[in-house]
Amino acid sequence: MSIPDIDYSELQGRKVECPEQCGMCCLCQPEVLPQEMPFFRQNHPDHVVRSKSQDRHFCLTMKKGHGSCGFLNGRRCDIYPNRPTYCRQFPYHFYISDKIHVELDLSCRGVWTGRGNDAVEEARELAEASEKRLQDALKQATAVYRDFYSICRDAGVMSDVSMIRMALSMNIDKFTDLAYVAKIMERSLEEPKMNLDNLMPDGKFDMSEMEDAARDAALGSMSSDDPMCVPVYCDRDWNWNMFMATKDRIVWSVMDDNGDLHEKGTAAPEDIRLKPLEEGGAEVLKEYIGILNGRESFLGSVFYMMDQLDYEDDLANAYYGSMCVAILDLLWRASMLDHFMGTGMGAEGIREAIIFFDMDRLDAPTIGAFV
Repeated sequence: MSIPDIDYSELQGRKVECPEQCGMCCLCQPEVLPQEMPFFRQNHPDHVVRSKSQDRHFCLTMKKGHGSCGFLNGRRCDIYPNRPTYCRQFPYHFYISDKIHVELDLSCRGVWTGRGNDAVEEARELAEASEKRLQDALKQATAVYRDFYSICRDAGVMSDVSMIRMALSMNIDKFTDLAYVAKIMERSLEEPKMNLDNLMPDGKFDMSEMEDAARDAALGSMSSDDPMCVPVYCDRDWNWNMFMATKDRIVWSVMDDNGDLHEKGTAAPEDIRLKPLEEGGAEVLKEYIGILNGRESFLGSVFYMMDQLDYEDDLANAYYGSMCVAILDLLWRASMLDHFMGTGMGAEGIREAIIFFDMDRLDAPTIGAFV
């Protein structure tokens, strides 16, 4: 293929299957590309609508406007051979920066079983089928990244990305320690350009501040009464769990196949406290931090935040601070799942929290684009 340097490293050694009981990806409203429109206009004109996004692209209808795809029945797709490209690509995400990086959506339970198709081979086939779209997006994103780097250099906030990532990788064990996370967050706000050299937690940190930061990070994506706008957690029994938060209440509901919500429980946000990691939890968390550290979309989200803050912070401060916020978000979600479902804070509990969290993480705004 003529597109150079597609990075498939996140997929190495992975297999992916599509569990027939799941259907979670069918809760994401897929775009219908122009070349796919004739099929739907001719065969299913009532199943295509304009999106509410700024570009007003076409997409498939959802049951009752917020449930699963209108073509999903009995957790099976009625138009599987003719499903849109965006459906075919899941759980692969093609992130476009000044290069192309393929990322795997860990919210899909089919990536955790160790069974199915070779992830790299499957992603290569998808890339070949979307070659022109990827090429066009790469040209646009490369220009955006070039401008971003230029602004950072002029503002004096550009640091060596490879060195930042290497330093995090060398200290990755410490990132599972809340005292260390607290120290980084403190330093990222105080120092003009921070580094991790000889940075050690002192054991004295304000746990209440960490609780508040974790709660704010997690609730940010749950603060909506629209099921289309809140994260979905597909549990081990294939239930579609949704958590909707207000200032003083979190409502846990399960959505059925018809798009109806059934309330299962409630809690006050302040009643959910960060719980300590249990056996195996730190290892699973460390592995996930390593994945985030290698993702171009995570870096792109850091760049987006720097742009929103008018380039006030050095890249190192923004990067390490963002990683700490992601860790706190994940740990609070793990604590919330344990509160409602008893999933624990060990290896299995943290894995379930990643399944709950990763789709949200991949949906964070960036200066690049997913194609």
